[in-house]
Amino acid sequence: MRGPKLKILLCAPRGFCAGVERAIQIVEEALERFGAPVYVRHEIVHNRYVVESLKAKGAVFVEELEEIDDPTRPVVFSAHGVPQRVRQSAAARNTFFLDATCPLVSKVHKEAILHHRRGHDIVLVGHAGHPEVEGTMGQLPAGAITLVETVEDARSFQPREPDNLAWITQTTLSVDDTAEIVAVLKQRFPAIIGPHKDDICYATTNRQEAVKQVAPTVERMIVVGSPNSSNSQRLREVAERAGCPRAVLIQGAAEINWADFSGIQRLGVTAGASAPELLVEEVLDAFAARYDISVDLVRTAEESVVFSLPKRLREAAA
Repeated sequence: MRGPKLKILLCAPRGFCAGVERAIQIVEEALERFGAPVYVRHEIVHNRYVVESLKAKGAVFVEELEEIDDPTRPVVFSAHGVPQRVRQSAAARNTFFLDATCPLVSKVHKEAILHHRRGHDIVLVGHAGHPEVEGTMGQLPAGAITLVETVEDARSFQPREPDNLAWITQTTLSVDDTAEIVAVLKQRFPAIIGPHKDDICYATTNRQEAVKQVAPTVERMIVVGSPNSSNSQRLREVAERAGCPRAVLIQGAAEINWADFSGIQRLGVTAGASAPELLVEEVLDAFAARYDISVDLVRTAEESVVFSLPKRLREAAA
């Protein structure tokens, strides 16, 4: 006997972005070329399934280089980027490292350094404690960058030189939240300089746009992703703001609370940029076991971005 009918609207784009695919490939190729263990500073991307899969292949995850027993082994820096002190520590230890920082995060680092050279005070819109924010702020001396997290922060911010400001952002923020914060900064400081191209990455923007299209038409939204994934948390927030009565963030099918979905007829499903498609398929299979499902793909953008591997890894391969 088949269960009640359920229409599932599957967002596209969803899941892995080019920066995540590149970071995972760097770890896998390092393991293939140099053997295990390959050390990784911080989770390579914020997804438990990905981290556990790489651990099973011989990757060892640490939070600081000082935790590494064998300094002769390769180290990979995570996709979120690292402060300059980490690179300096690696150089002092003569460590062979591979930088898996997403090129779009590296772009923000370069913007920060350029603004600093030009003497600007820098405002970073982002979330305190996130490794990407720590990496960006860590490109410059302490005090060179001021973190602004909310509209209230933007309203109360008192710069040293109000006419000599520049702003940059974390790449995985809510597009709408960031626009509100930046609007306040521009209203208060008309001379403030912004990026030539938005710092929020294409993948974050595309996934949020797909959710905005689906969310008003469904009764529930599932975001597949990890709780420490900024872009996944933003997808859940965007879904509810766009009109979905309830959106939930789960790491996989095992976390589905079926009571949350009782009596619904339309469900939206998406995945954060660090969530593998396999986990989405498991969620769909779990619903197919309980409901008579039909799945419609809702695509709002095509993605063809590919990032090359680090030169050091290409040279090692040669």
